[in-house]
Amino acid sequence: MDSSPPPAMEYLAMTAAKVRSLLCKSQAITNSMVYTLSSFDNRLSALQAFMRPIQAHTDVLCRAEMNITTTLNSIEGIIRKFDIAHQLEDQIQKGPQNNIRSYFKAVDELRSINTFFSSNNNLRSTNEVFIRTNNAFEMAVQRLEEKFKMLLESYSKPQKRQHLINSLPSSLQSSSGSSGKQDNNGAKNLKNAVYRLPNLIPPLISHQLRELTKQLAQVECNQQCLKIFKVARSLALERNLEKLGVEKLDEVDLQKMEWDVLVKKIGDWIQAMRIAVKVLFVAEQKVSDQIFDDIHYIKDQCFAEVTSNSMTMLLNFGDTIGRSERSPEKLFVLLDMYEVMLELQVEIETIFSGDMCSKIRDSAWGLTKCLAQAVGETFDTFEGSVGSDATKTTCFDGSVHPLTRYVINYMKYLFEYKSTFEQLQDSKSESKENFQFGNMIMRVLQALESNLDMKSKHYSDPALGPFFLMNNIYYMSKFVRRLDPKDFPYSDWIDMHKRVVQNNALMYKRSAWAKVVEVLSTKGLTSPGSDNSTDQSNHRLIVSKIVVKNRFKSFTALFDELHQKHCQWLISDAELCELLKLSISEILLPSYRNFYKHIGSKLKPTDLDKYAKYSPEDIENKLEDLFHGKPPSETKPVKTITE
Repeated sequence: MDSSPPPAMEYLAMTAAKVRSLLCKSQAITNSMVYTLSSFDNRLSALQAFMRPIQAHTDVLCRAEMNITTTLNSIEGIIRKFDIAHQLEDQIQKGPQNNIRSYFKAVDELRSINTFFSSNNNLRSTNEVFIRTNNAFEMAVQRLEEKFKMLLESYSKPQKRQHLINSLPSSLQSSSGSSGKQDNNGAKNLKNAVYRLPNLIPPLISHQLRELTKQLAQVECNQQCLKIFKVARSLALERNLEKLGVEKLDEVDLQKMEWDVLVKKIGDWIQAMRIAVKVLFVAEQKVSDQIFDDIHYIKDQCFAEVTSNSMTMLLNFGDTIGRSERSPEKLFVLLDMYEVMLELQVEIETIFSGDMCSKIRDSAWGLTKCLAQAVGETFDTFEGSVGSDATKTTCFDGSVHPLTRYVINYMKYLFEYKSTFEQLQDSKSESKENFQFGNMIMRVLQALESNLDMKSKHYSDPALGPFFLMNNIYYMSKFVRRLDPKDFPYSDWIDMHKRVVQNNALMYKRSAWAKVVEVLSTKGLTSPGSDNSTDQSNHRLIVSKIVVKNRFKSFTALFDELHQKHCQWLISDAELCELLKLSISEILLPSYRNFYKHIGSKLKPTDLDKYAKYSPEDIENKLEDLFHGKPPSETKPVKTITE
């Protein structure tokens, strides 16, 4: 028998038969399992249907248990909170006394309880409790407000006047308040000066007030807190200004006020402006920052409202002065006011920097511009009044007119404000020329000279007019010569008016002394005669004596009249007085000496002494009496001139 393996095809057929047999068995098992699982599914569905009502009932019971537990917990919380609220009522009723922190804690607890009840107001049983706790909470807020108000009012008393003044540097403590009189070193020292800030509210009280504001802010009582603060602090600030002499002033009050009283009030205002801006407002801002430290928008609003009335009162006073009638005497107080506004401009911009204070900043800048305009217009008024002055005052002695002295003194004082005018010039780009200091001085000098020329024409004495002009123009020129060329860059004015003085002096001498010199001519003193006739010789001598006598008599009469009159004329400047007397001597004394000597050679000494009242030395001495503004004193008896 052949034992070799079967062929491949047979082997594959056998294997396939086995696989088929196995698949048939697997299919039978699968069908059996499907049948079994189907029967389980039917049974589970039936069981699930049976358990569903039981599960639903169980869920209801669980929810009921949870609701009961929650309700019990809520009731327990309500009872507990109600007990706490009841315990706090007595403390709330008494208000914050010594232990303010304990009161704050009680308020916090009551606020928490009140919030709890307000959030659970759907429970009918808590309505009455909520109303009661809410009333207690409102009482707590009221007590906090009362405490806040009480503390503020207790520490919002006005300062003593001297304490306020002492807050300024010593150089500014004078009641005059003028800032225009500081030299360069003074102005530098003023910038570096230290201002003493008063402690308006003690630190401990300030801390309590800050804690109170925090508590009130948490219950949205910011505006009520602000209102209380504004009333107390603004009133204290206004009373401080009243102690410094600041008061409301309208145009009617201004018109009724005496000038000295007004000047004093303006000085008080200047001092008050410095104290307010550099001391009080800074201190108030510090108080606002401390108390409303955590509430920035309230802090800014608070400071603006506290200072608004006081700043408005200060600015309104300045505005009333700035818009009042333009009169020359107001120029310097207007300059003082303008200077202090410039001085405080940076501080005002810094202190009132917030949006809430924009109105105050604008008003302050508006006053500065108003005062600048008032200064310019008042100077124009001064210039116009100088040119149009028509006072009846006449200088009978030909001296310096009161108007001239007034104007020159006015301009001397004006020089103390030179830097202020330079600042005005910088701020007035459209009219810089009007505020150029040299140009301003020139305009006034021209107006004064024109007026003096008009006044000189009112003199009936032809010599007194030019004498008056010489006196006054020299007085003006002396002022101008002392000016710094940088301040008055018109060097030709000095040369020109030196000639004006000389010309008027020459006109005076011609009008007054020309006739006197004319009498001293030696022409016509002797008559022609025959030497061989004694009678004719005696006749010629007699005629000569009569002519000589008449000449001396005419000279003496003219000289005495001029001497008497011109001694009462006045030249107050010693240099000009000596120059004019020397000039008169130079034309009169040589003529008189020549005349006196010529006559002396023709007459006996006894005859000359009989006809001539004054020797040349007497005339020279007499001329020294001129222009002293008083009648001459007789130094020798008057001679009686005989035939």
